[in-house]
Amino acid sequence: MNDRRHSFRFRMLKSGKILLGAVHLPCTIRNLSETGACLEVQTTHGIPPKFEFRMADQSVCTCNIIWTSDTRLGVRFQ
Repeated sequence: MNDRRHSFRFRMLKSGKILLGAVHLPCTIRNLSETGACLEVQTTHGIPPKFEFRMADQSVCTCNIIWTSDTRLGVRFQ
């Protein structure tokens, strides 16, 4: 299978939060690059296609979902 990523992703296990208005969903960052990430959550149900994301001690960024599974999201940063 061809890897269509535009930049190399680094494996990691860091915590982050998906920001949905007043609701902040905890997530685990499984891998990260300059352009996107793989986020692990309890369930992807109810997460909109575009959302705000914050990694610990980082600024907020906007993400677009590229792919999903039951518990993981592939996102591209805007």
